[in-house]
Amino acid sequence: MTAVPSSPDAVSPLPLARSGIDGLDIVMGGGFRANRLYLVEGVPGSGKTTLALQFLMEGVRRGESVLYVTLSETAEELRAVATSHGWSMDGIQIHELTPEASLQSDDQYTVFHPSEVELVQTNQTILSEIERINPMRVIIDSLSELRLLAGTALRYRRQILALKRYFSGRNCTVLLLDDLTAQERDLQVQSIAHGVLLLDQMTREYGSERRRLRVVKYRGIAFRGGFHDYTIRYGGLDVFPRLVAAEHRRIVAGKRLPSGLAALDRLLGGGLDEGTSTLIAGPPGAGKSSLATQFAVAAAERGQRAAMFIFDENLHTLLTRSAGLGLDLQRYVDDGLITMQPVDPAELSPGQFVHSIRHAVESNGASVIIIDSLNGYLNAMPEEGFLLIQLHELLIYLGQLGVATLLVAAHQGLIGPQMSSPVDVTYLADVVILLRYFEAAGEVRQAISIIKKRGGEHERSIRELRLEGGGIRVGEPLREFRGVLTGVPVYDGESSALLRKGKL
Repeated sequence: MTAVPSSPDAVSPLPLARSGIDGLDIVMGGGFRANRLYLVEGVPGSGKTTLALQFLMEGVRRGESVLYVTLSETAEELRAVATSHGWSMDGIQIHELTPEASLQSDDQYTVFHPSEVELVQTNQTILSEIERINPMRVIIDSLSELRLLAGTALRYRRQILALKRYFSGRNCTVLLLDDLTAQERDLQVQSIAHGVLLLDQMTREYGSERRRLRVVKYRGIAFRGGFHDYTIRYGGLDVFPRLVAAEHRRIVAGKRLPSGLAALDRLLGGGLDEGTSTLIAGPPGAGKSSLATQFAVAAAERGQRAAMFIFDENLHTLLTRSAGLGLDLQRYVDDGLITMQPVDPAELSPGQFVHSIRHAVESNGASVIIIDSLNGYLNAMPEEGFLLIQLHELLIYLGQLGVATLLVAAHQGLIGPQMSSPVDVTYLADVVILLRYFEAAGEVRQAISIIKKRGGEHERSIRELRLEGGGIRVGEPLREFRGVLTGVPVYDGESSALLRKGKL
């Protein structure tokens, strides 16, 4: 990250030329500093043209004159891009520059090489159009054409330097687009430009491509470093700035959030605390999602808002199953106290997912966040190390805002010591709720225990858990229950001590 001058008088503040993309302006510390020359790099299809048009439309909205100089696309193609996003090109001057000499024979040139003549003609045409319009924002698309016309690296660098000097006194903000089609990476323009923005596009083995941007360089500005996910949708680019938890520090009261089940609250030492994260882990079908839903419904009954991000289950199935347990989830969804957002890890980038959670908390006032499950979240980012770093930042952010977070993690395998977690996040969670199957009297049953709770006492017993039409029930401590930590739980007590179906 570029350092900010220590003294406010070190440099004179420059006005901002906002990009028209809110997330990008946050990444760049407010936007492009006006009257400077910038380089926007990216492979074909990464969204450079879309970004450039949004930049110009923001200028038009502010009453500025703008110019798009295109050496690679036709004006008709640019209008087609605008139409695909539902935009109007009114107020945007387009200068389509296709040197006529490129269609003529090279034999007509006797003293100078054709590229030298075409470069001079191209420069003169660009400058004369700028003199005529006197724009405050200019796009030159693309540098690959100028690079070919220049012929040599020396002539190309001199050309860019000349453009920079020309624009320096014209009260004009310039974006140079480069499609990175050159065989070797050219750093000449990067050294000359005031700022460099890189649009990166990655193709995954399955699912849609993932797009990220990074500010490579920005002189004198404290920009937000690292990669930031973005998408191209109808309406333009959406940029999702990387979450920095340190920017959201608050002091929260840390109130208790009961589950609505007296026995479960006793097990938890009174319930969950605001600003804490809870991991609900166990084999498939053990009741993890139902427990998480219980906390969401309990919050809604208190008048608080909850947001559920569902990776693995169909929303209709979740609503039906919850109703079967006596949890009127649909009612609170209709009232707006609970929001349910399905997440497709093949389509949603991790940065976009974090942005959705931030929107639920900051805009909708959610005090309970449920991520069901971490297995699906892991599939959204195969690099496990980066997942843990991002998840750590997310949990710190939510904790500082006083949000209670519930993470659901399904263990691989149903019973036995071979059960394992796809990712170990127990050290991140403040509370760990462990669910297990056990066999008793020829019947498969479930057990629940609290393995960890930071900052408070909790019951260390193991209780039976039962899910049925009457609701979620937590039984008395299973004193003769052994082997839960080995992954092969065994119950040696009397069957009369277990919960009976339908008996509260």
